[in-house]
Amino acid sequence: MLTAGCAERFKADVARFQQLPPAQGQSFTIVADDPRLAGGLEFGQYAAHLAQKLSGAGYVAASDAAKADLVVKMRYGVDGGRERVRSSGFGPDPFYRGYAGYGRYGYWGHPYRWGFYDPFLFGGLSSYNAVESYTVYTGTLELKIDRANGGQRLFEGKAEAQSLSNKQTYLVPNLIDAMFVNFPGTSGETVKITLAPEKK
Repeated sequence: MLTAGCAERFKADVARFQQLPPAQGQSFTIVADDPRLAGGLEFGQYAAHLAQKLSGAGYVAASDAAKADLVVKMRYGVDGGRERVRSSGFGPDPFYRGYAGYGRYGYWGHPYRWGFYDPFLFGGLSSYNAVESYTVYTGTLELKIDRANGGQRLFEGKAEAQSLSNKQTYLVPNLIDAMFVNFPGTSGETVKITLAPEKK
């Protein structure tokens, strides 16, 4: 199921690799891992959200970035989207399924393939079906944590979510939240995270 908006549950795939020592109040500073993001007001807003999550995990924001124990590098973005097509309209739609494979005989007595329905596969559209298209966007968050002294890499994480929205103001904070579910996680494991919708 795709993430559509704030009223829906947010679903993300999160992969983490880490050798972080236990959190004991180590200080951190947050920087952009993409020069194009550095210094922007939007980046600052997401960095503040990330800082809250790090503080909740047992770390402390450094009062002087030059004296921080850890350097946290953040990168994020949303792709240009991919168009998908499916059948809709009146009557049952035996063609649209979420997974690849073959099903039984369809409504018109033809075998059909699970997946996005090609309306021309069986001789065009019937009066019972129409075709609708929509765009699916993929939002990505990448997080790295290094020792400030020596630059040893301690954490690498990547969170991705598919959404009908391409708004970074919606996707990035939710991706940060997903990254910090059971943080820092089991190294080398990719998990599916589902966040409950915000209470109004």
